[in-house]
Amino acid sequence: MASGSDPGSFSSFSKCVTKHLNLSYHVDFERRVLKAKVALTVEVLEDHFSSLTLDTRDLKISAVTANGQEATFAMGTKHSFKGTPLEITLPFSLSRGQHVIVEVSYETAPTASALQWLTAEQTAGKTHPYLFSQCQANHCRSMVPCQDTPSVKHTYYAQVSVPKELVAVMSAVRDGQEPDPQDSSRIIYRFRQPVPMPSYLIAIVVGALESREIGPRSRVWSEREYVDKAAFEFSETETMLKTAEELAGPYVWGQYDILVLPPSFPYGGMENPCLTFATPTLQVSVKSMLTCNWTGNLVTNKTWEHFWLNEGHTVYLERMIGRSMESEQYRQFKAMGGWKDLQDSVNTFGAKNPLTNLVPNLHEVDPDDAFSSVPYEKGFALLYHLEELMGGPEVFMGFVKSYIQLFAYNSVTTEEWKNYLFTYFKDKVDILNKVDWNAWMHTPGMPPVKPQYDTTLADACIALCKKWVMATEQDLGGFTESDVKTLSSHQLIEFLSLLLQEEPLPLSHVMKMQEAYNLNSIMNSEIRFRWLRLCVRSKWEDAVALALKMATEQGRMKFTRPLFREVYNFEKYREEAVRTFQTHRAAMHPVTSGLTGKDLKVDPSQSTSL
Repeated sequence: MASGSDPGSFSSFSKCVTKHLNLSYHVDFERRVLKAKVALTVEVLEDHFSSLTLDTRDLKISAVTANGQEATFAMGTKHSFKGTPLEITLPFSLSRGQHVIVEVSYETAPTASALQWLTAEQTAGKTHPYLFSQCQANHCRSMVPCQDTPSVKHTYYAQVSVPKELVAVMSAVRDGQEPDPQDSSRIIYRFRQPVPMPSYLIAIVVGALESREIGPRSRVWSEREYVDKAAFEFSETETMLKTAEELAGPYVWGQYDILVLPPSFPYGGMENPCLTFATPTLQVSVKSMLTCNWTGNLVTNKTWEHFWLNEGHTVYLERMIGRSMESEQYRQFKAMGGWKDLQDSVNTFGAKNPLTNLVPNLHEVDPDDAFSSVPYEKGFALLYHLEELMGGPEVFMGFVKSYIQLFAYNSVTTEEWKNYLFTYFKDKVDILNKVDWNAWMHTPGMPPVKPQYDTTLADACIALCKKWVMATEQDLGGFTESDVKTLSSHQLIEFLSLLLQEEPLPLSHVMKMQEAYNLNSIMNSEIRFRWLRLCVRSKWEDAVALALKMATEQGRMKFTRPLFREVYNFEKYREEAVRTFQTHRAAMHPVTSGLTGKDLKVDPSQSTSL
């Protein structure tokens, strides 16, 4: 499956592919580096093979061997976001089908983009430091020299030496521990991942971790301060796993553990195999993380240009689980919310921006810059549209399950997905031919077709939104707490999302909304985030400090970037937004600080944390 090229990688995967990695890490908290060795088992795909290229970023390479013999190596020219190619010349020539073990000894940089080192003060426990990684999309190369492309899948083994008061976990099955024979103050943890997976799913966490069992194949891990709350929050995990298996086929990764990270993690979660990362803003959807284990980890986009294959199918599957566990009306309601998120992303990027294409061209584009809800929600909208054309949810879910089983353990392009769609629905090809594929796939902006979702659960939100938008000063007395008493948290989120699509409300209206509904007291992150954006947009000065506090006390880009942008757009507080960012950027994850800095037009060269 690994043919062609990936615009995000230097590695020569048309000439050879990695089959297995054997990693050895020594975690050095004082210097904030990993001292490491990796042995790559590489399968050769052509005759007269004697050189290969691996992706690296800011690695200090000390030695390279091939089958135990010294190999010469050179670092190529550094690229702005792709890093530096590691050119290795073997001391012998190989033929197609042969294997070679390439071993690289190296050290990571303290600024490695995949790694975030937290001081003891930045953790919940305040006693021990903490390390976590985030490799998606192309950051694995800053902690492992590898073929850092989703086109290549391999198994991996690892051993990790850490101070003995800390615990290491990885995106793999735990495989025992032992005292470090080199240093009695340290312990070695061993891991194995027998299922082939792309490099971006390699993950490591080291900290003062505890765990609780939450199901027959699941534990939740976090610092002691969060662990019992997390065990309660994620107690439905096994039910969701079983529902997902009924829809998509067996869960192949063995263990399904959840790790609750410190607040600075930049995403809502990360679906690393065997060990899903979640954030303390615990309204993160386990369904979403869970379904990635089929659509993403098992069947993977071949390059980041085809990211919608991961995320569109994940959202579709997630909403099908919601349908099984709640109702079809609930699925429709979530789909409507998703459409609004898509509209939001299109507005932010601009309707003519090619990054709003379902399949964007990422030649010389950093995949981090392309990250948005477009692949998720435009992808879902296409699948939902096809579901309606092909005969409804049961019929279309049959296709999705079949697609997962056919392409399991492989990486796929949009073309391959589309060919299989036409094969599976061979009796409906005439209908499929009427779909405007070019408009869906390769045209920026909103999709060519807006699905007609069932608005039952949304009607109350729409009515309340209209009432606020139409209200004059004299009408404000008519709003009371009873307006929102019967709304679920999902509906409250929807109500605020609808208001964010309107012109900003007059300041008197948001002040009255606070008086009547007391939204400041709600700690649900999704509600609070939208409410604070609404307040800042209406130029309520009291909300600025609250918005900046939320933007900096957690690190989810979904919340942090828009909150900073809203304050930045409030002319009077623009400098305050930049000042707050400058103060907090060193504690931010490098991906978050890099992208927020771009939003606020801050020169990255002024920073030590980038």
